[in-house]
Amino acid sequence: MTVYTKGVVFDGVDFDDPDCWKLDRYVKRGGYAALRKIIEGSISQDSVIAEVKLSALRGRGGAGFPTGLKWSFMPRQFPGQKYLVCNTDEGEPGTFKDKDIIELNPHALIEGMIIAGYAMGISVGYNYIHGEIFQDYRRFEAALQEARDAGLLGENILGSGFSFQLYAHHGYGAYICGEETALLESLEGKKGQPRFKPPFPASFGLYGKPTTINNTETFASVPFIIREGGQKFLELGKPNNGGTKLFSISGHVSRPGNYEVPMGMPFAELLALAGGMRDGGKLKAVIPGGSSAPVLPAQIMMDVTMDYDSISKAGSMLGSGAVIVMDESVCMVKALRRLSYFYYEESCGQCTPCREGTGWLYRIVDRIERGEGSLGDLDLLESLGKNIAGRTICALGDAAVMPVQGMLKHFRDEFLFHIENKRCLVH
Repeated sequence: MTVYTKGVVFDGVDFDDPDCWKLDRYVKRGGYAALRKIIEGSISQDSVIAEVKLSALRGRGGAGFPTGLKWSFMPRQFPGQKYLVCNTDEGEPGTFKDKDIIELNPHALIEGMIIAGYAMGISVGYNYIHGEIFQDYRRFEAALQEARDAGLLGENILGSGFSFQLYAHHGYGAYICGEETALLESLEGKKGQPRFKPPFPASFGLYGKPTTINNTETFASVPFIIREGGQKFLELGKPNNGGTKLFSISGHVSRPGNYEVPMGMPFAELLALAGGMRDGGKLKAVIPGGSSAPVLPAQIMMDVTMDYDSISKAGSMLGSGAVIVMDESVCMVKALRRLSYFYYEESCGQCTPCREGTGWLYRIVDRIERGEGSLGDLDLLESLGKNIAGRTICALGDAAVMPVQGMLKHFRDEFLFHIENKRCLVH
């Protein structure tokens, strides 16, 4: 696994050091200085939120919502308990960045959550960790205990009078629990299914109390913002896209792995960091933001910069930052069949359009790939997509449709070849 460290979340981490995750190593590279700056300097809650707003930090889990704005929605004067939740239920195919954070630099996440708790007047937090990375769950638990033993977490932190309790919760490997309200249901011990919104978590979240939910990378970026200033974080990226971003690069590249780079880096440079195309292959297509993001062909992707606005303008989305690179050996029909099968299997079944529609999408793509499709199947796929997208409680239905729409838009010729010749164009 490769991590390009000229960034924020992994800045200064020595990945050759097996103890790089421990508290003493984190403190040596500036860890908990941001928390001390807040407490010793008596920085107000409003000032912390203002700094996060200035940084232009946007949610790193997929939606890209401005973090400071989300924090400002929390009713700080609410008289009862409020909750802070970290979404480490990393289940999007192609995404593996959050796993590295809690394995290699967990205290950055812990410090970021403590700061967020202070800013919003929250005293209890949970980190919901994906069920299939149990060793990393144990690593995070060990880091939590280090922080408690050092007086950095728990009651009366550093003698400030501010208290914040943080707990790890082991998930169950269900993709749907990455949706924030399904995560809350699971955290409460219920079946992980999305809730209707409104009400939104900021007013009715965990146990019916005001709750703020952010992604692992989002929280882990906060200590740098407070320590170095929101303006410096902003300047690392570009307007409306502040800071650095972790990209999980997989597929036909020479050095797959996690790369932390400035927001706005040209895709061509990111591809070069990952060693370029494997075995001298030629780039055919890229899924730039996880499996639910529409695919982009090579000629479009090579003109894209890695930020929310540029990728959106190109017709896809940055999403979770999972960059799936495909060379010319890939059959796009077969690739779509694999993606459609995933969403068919992972639908929670609560909404009829998603429960039934994802199955139809998969079966139609499967029969095209097997050489049994008809020209009417392409129109049927597009019609199905329109009947699924926007008609479900959560975005899983949309996530299942977007790969289909992207493939038909840019690689329709391959689907036509399959149908007309009863075989694959590539092989």
